[in-house]
Amino acid sequence: MKYPDSPSFYTARAPTFDYIRSLEQALQHSRLALRTLHLLPLPDFAIKSVPEANSVWRSAADLSATLRTSITRSQHRRMMDLVQELDYCRRIAIAAGCTDLARGMSDILAMFENGTRGQQGAAAWTQPQLDAYGRSYTLGRRKTSSARVWMVPVYTPSSPNGEKKPCVTASEIIVNGLPLASFFRLPFDRERILRPFKIAGVLGAYNVFALTRGGGCSGQSSAVAHGIAKALVIHEPNLRRILRKANLLKRDPRMVERKKTGLAKARKRYTWVKR
Repeated sequence: MKYPDSPSFYTARAPTFDYIRSLEQALQHSRLALRTLHLLPLPDFAIKSVPEANSVWRSAADLSATLRTSITRSQHRRMMDLVQELDYCRRIAIAAGCTDLARGMSDILAMFENGTRGQQGAAAWTQPQLDAYGRSYTLGRRKTSSARVWMVPVYTPSSPNGEKKPCVTASEIIVNGLPLASFFRLPFDRERILRPFKIAGVLGAYNVFALTRGGGCSGQSSAVAHGIAKALVIHEPNLRRILRKANLLKRDPRMVERKKTGLAKARKRYTWVKR
């Protein structure tokens, strides 16, 4: 009796499951190789040295045409999970200098990468620039709040002979037409907005004008802080690494959890009564 060549022979989409199985095996071998080299699991201080992911993966339609098999959404999602895990292992190998191991994983990931779309996206995106008045414009978000932030350096007066006077700069932050202390009454909200300046060491060096909408005080202050952090990178690109380590350049993805049917709130339950 001759057995089928593939364990997925009796499935509805045998070629698709074969690709998924090959990705699982490649990921298993890659993790084993990295553990043998003592590169997995990575300590906390070494995770920051791993290069960022910059690959663009194919969609389900493109992948179906390339592999010549039909791929459902769930199967494509499973493939992308495996591909991203394998790409993370490849980036660890690149950072550790294991070129042969990284090259082998790159050969596997080549069929899943969409190089054309990645090049177009890189060419279309441009770094925001300052306007004619030296102002930067950024958009910050947090939960349901959004903030438009304009920021300009503080003008430093100079002496008649051309030298700058050694004075203490005093900046001003205006939110929705009101001073910072008048719009945000809670000290914690004001400290959240000033945190990017304190971490970057440029407190008092920029004037800020912000317009915020939606949400409450906490969300609006976080949205303004997000916009200020992005504006600081435009004025001083060397601050990107410091602000990125402080998680100020990335939007906080946490949202309010929705209320569930049969519950009092998102997770609170009604009091159980025996009778």
